[in-house]
Amino acid sequence: MKNSLVGKHTLPVTAWVVMLIVSDLPDVLITWLGGAVPSWMFWAKAAFLAAFFGLTRVIRAIRPLWQYVLALFTLFLALGLTGLLRDTAWFQGHFNYQGVPYFKGFAALMILDILVALAVIAVLWLMKRDRKAFFLVKGQMDAPMEPIRWLGIKANGSWKINGWIFAGVAALAVFIPTILGIAPSVATILRALPLLPAAVLLAAVNAFTEEAYFRCNLLSTLHDVIGKTQTLLIILVFFGLAHWLYGSPSGLVGFAMTGFLAWIMSRSMLETKGMLWAWIIHFFPDVVVFFSYALLFVKS
Repeated sequence: MKNSLVGKHTLPVTAWVVMLIVSDLPDVLITWLGGAVPSWMFWAKAAFLAAFFGLTRVIRAIRPLWQYVLALFTLFLALGLTGLLRDTAWFQGHFNYQGVPYFKGFAALMILDILVALAVIAVLWLMKRDRKAFFLVKGQMDAPMEPIRWLGIKANGSWKINGWIFAGVAALAVFIPTILGIAPSVATILRALPLLPAAVLLAAVNAFTEEAYFRCNLLSTLHDVIGKTQTLLIILVFFGLAHWLYGSPSGLVGFAMTGFLAWIMSRSMLETKGMLWAWIIHFFPDVVVFFSYALLFVKS
């Protein structure tokens, strides 16, 4: 009985440990202690994933996690390589978004993000050989929604209605601390309005790429291995931590907001068997975020 209990928890515990090690948790702790995150930290995490992938091929107890670890390693490798390009003098000289026109700077970053998403999608395709298996399809937009009693969502709920509610609430939740924190004047808003179409396009791309490499990869490689509940919680923590230091907003508020959204968007993928609702829910608050960048751009 004891051995079977240990075996039952081996995969979820291992999945949690791997995620926490390569997440932004070490970075958050180092910053909290007053230190600076070392430049080698990112590559140490990538090396850990590479080594751990090797372990999944030789240790039977953790072998079912090989796709999960490989998907994470692909994400880190792609982020690392595009990060090296982003840090070159050539890229900084031509596309540093603080010294070039608003759209040009962010569009260059989005192109790098697209490359990361394509790398993750390519590996998922090689592993799954079916877009539906990693949620890269529209999905059933009117799918029934499983009850979430603490949110007041009962058994007869539908994504066709609740999806729009979540998107609207998410946008409002980001608007309040972000836009009101900037406190733009009417003149600033008017100067930024011509940049709104660019903000919408950037939000659309960012929502897709992040859903591809934060949600599609983890959901498709984990939920059949450790179950829905643990997978959703791992995605919540991983995505929330990614916004603790660098989110808009950041800190505990950023963690809670983005983590909750990740949980909701992941549920939408599992229940609709596709990513469109997740993209919509992600897109609306991203419009607010990118328009806030436009406000800061014209204000500076």
